[in-house]
Amino acid sequence: MLQQAIDGEVNEIEKLCSAVARKLLDRHEYAERTEVLMRSEFMVKRETPVSHTACHEVVKVHARAIARRTFRKPIVRKSIGAEVTGMTACPCAQNIMKERAMRVLQELDIGQEKIDEFFSAVPMATHNQRGKGFLCIETDDDQHVNLEKIIGILKGSMSSGIYELLKRGDEGQVVLAAHKNPRFVEDCVREMAKMVLAEFDYLSGDSVVTIKQTNEESIHQHDAYAERRATLAELVDELNGERLNRQH
Repeated sequence: MLQQAIDGEVNEIEKLCSAVARKLLDRHEYAERTEVLMRSEFMVKRETPVSHTACHEVVKVHARAIARRTFRKPIVRKSIGAEVTGMTACPCAQNIMKERAMRVLQELDIGQEKIDEFFSAVPMATHNQRGKGFLCIETDDDQHVNLEKIIGILKGSMSSGIYELLKRGDEGQVVLAAHKNPRFVEDCVREMAKMVLAEFDYLSGDSVVTIKQTNEESIHQHDAYAERRATLAELVDELNGERLNRQH
């Protein structure tokens, strides 16, 4: 059955799940519902930010399809998602370090204008986490979600991306970028939600978005975790509500 689906016009993992789910319903007349889950790995070619060294990253891909029998054609819902690892920098500890640096600079009789210039150019130290982001979008079978866009959203939601190979200049740039873009675990989830609305505004409102972020803490015994699951329509309402609150 799997080979039959592969031999057909299927070039995406979630479409393969959908094709197999349909064939299972056709073969098992007693079944009212079929579900197919698939896990895969997707190789992403990357380039480091300074030396432009070529490297690769393995991204975990998740796909699923659920087919339900009706008195007409089966109803099929499919989903595609990915897991990506990145880096986050803690805003709280960074503010503490900035306050301390401010006092030291003031005691050295450095003018406020110079202090402000320094902080705009050199972000303060903070503790870092390895962040693991997950994003999955469930849609009707006739709608398309681009996997590479999902991966791009995951990468862009954290303080900085990470790389398998880094030269000294690359290391400095990655650390600098992360510290200029500090984010809590819940900030990563909010950023993913905003980017999903921007990238996939053509999807139907009942499309379901699942977002998860785990930050492996470096100075705590515990890890930080945030999750949001909502329809696209619910996310639109929430974002519009945030805009109204800011205006008031």
